[in-house]
Amino acid sequence: MSIFTFNDNSYVGTVQAVDTASVVVSVENETVLSNIKVNNLVIINASKERQTLIGMVNKIIRKFNDLIQLEDDEEITTEDIVKINLIGTLLDKDGVDTNVFKRTLESVPEISSKCYCMDDKNLTSFMEVISSTSQCSGTPLNIGKYALSKHADAYLDGNKFFQKHAVIVGSTGSGKSCTVATVIEQIALLKSSNAILFDIHGEYSPITGDNIKHYRVAGPNDTYSDDVLFLPYWLLTYEEMMSMMLDRGDNNAPNQAMLFSKTVLQKKKEFLSNNGLEEMVDDITIDSPIPYEMGKLIDQFVFYNEEMVDGAKANTKKKGDYNGILSRFIQRLENKISDKRLNFMFSQDENLINSDYMNELCQKLLLSASDGGGIKIIDFSEVPSDILPLIVSLIARIIFSVQQWIDKDKIHPIAIFCDEAHLYIPQNVKQGMESLSLMSFERIAKEGRKYGVGLVVITQRPSEVDRTVLSQSSNFVAMRLTNADDQNVIKKLLPDSIGNFGDLLPVLDVGEALVVGDASLLPSRILVKRPDPEPNSSTIKFWDEWSKESVNNLIDKAVDSMRKQSK
Repeated sequence: MSIFTFNDNSYVGTVQAVDTASVVVSVENETVLSNIKVNNLVIINASKERQTLIGMVNKIIRKFNDLIQLEDDEEITTEDIVKINLIGTLLDKDGVDTNVFKRTLESVPEISSKCYCMDDKNLTSFMEVISSTSQCSGTPLNIGKYALSKHADAYLDGNKFFQKHAVIVGSTGSGKSCTVATVIEQIALLKSSNAILFDIHGEYSPITGDNIKHYRVAGPNDTYSDDVLFLPYWLLTYEEMMSMMLDRGDNNAPNQAMLFSKTVLQKKKEFLSNNGLEEMVDDITIDSPIPYEMGKLIDQFVFYNEEMVDGAKANTKKKGDYNGILSRFIQRLENKISDKRLNFMFSQDENLINSDYMNELCQKLLLSASDGGGIKIIDFSEVPSDILPLIVSLIARIIFSVQQWIDKDKIHPIAIFCDEAHLYIPQNVKQGMESLSLMSFERIAKEGRKYGVGLVVITQRPSEVDRTVLSQSSNFVAMRLTNADDQNVIKKLLPDSIGNFGDLLPVLDVGEALVVGDASLLPSRILVKRPDPEPNSSTIKFWDEWSKESVNNLIDKAVDSMRKQSK
């Protein structure tokens, strides 16, 4: 039985033209025009019984007659036309289920089919069908209310949202961080939830609760502890290490790179032999995550750099093949080690020069809630911006690599939330680190679905994010965007069938989002519910702060923290 009831006040007119996924309706009831607005939903009789087509108004046109001159007694005539994009079919019955909405078009309307606008009663009934259909997925992802019907909860299909990747975009102050926090809170309710949020500025620290854990990438003065993440240099691949250490403009760069590769592999094999792991020696490569001591590596380079060998004449010496060519390379290595900002990478704590540390790190990153893990929020606020892309992509690469080595029938999925993605998944690559970071995320975007790794790209500047990663995403939560370039990027990624729905981007209110994609049964304007508590992402109120009688003078404390490189 149809959920819709029709009357003369909701009748619009009849279909006059039909295309693959759009129709043109001639308005016969002029009084109803005041109730029809662009992006509103309408109902059209289908050519098949027990089916109703749902459409979205794309354009409303009033055409005047084309007479050039009118006689005194002649009236100007007009014709009202509504262009509609068809977005799905409501089935009275689908198998044993009743009132089922599908995004497919199982039929198209016939010429002269009747069209009705959705009044409040029909709209509420339809939105309740959408909500109940989404809820059938078990534990649905509830992100707010539909703007069209604020009585109906807006649900997304959690499987499709993470399987096919997602993009959350919005200008500063649009409510983007609150939307992310709302999704995180929903995930945390699941008993075996598993996700990682890259918190670049430390704004998600208030988000707490069951199954939510906070980690911090080690700062300059941090020591080894449970809630601090260290990412030792030996986790880096050869190319990643070279992007940090090698000056490509140095004439001796090829020899430096060759000696680094040779010596690191040698030191990794020595570590295995010295720790009773000889059976692995013949299996590892330069990129295998095996510890080695940086001090011993530098000692070997110093030896090469100062080596003297026997000369052609008896009792004479000459410079070795590598004598003098490693001086600058050794200096760069020593500078990196002594840079306190890189303590998280070059700390010489014995717990970090240990083969068990890789297991410990992966347990922290990959454990699900049922095993003591859950949602892991990682604070990167103390990581220097020049190597941020390398460090963020290192964690993403480790997660993806571990997932690859788990039997496919035993994989437990994990989602990676990439906040401020434009900083490390850039459209325009400027240097080696950014290039390597981009390669890691492009691979996850292309292949992550096979290994249970979902990607959620979060940014305020989608025009600065790599197009390959964006194009691999099938779900979009787009909040207010004021920049024309950013709007155009998102509009091009949205399906053509929703018409000019993307034109709403610059006029959305704070906390409003356009949700389009496989996870949403209906392209929708949604009022995203506020998380509790909210992240520390609110904009500082300049005028209100300037209006205060007095403020705390924290400049000396800030200068002291800047010198210590620690808050």
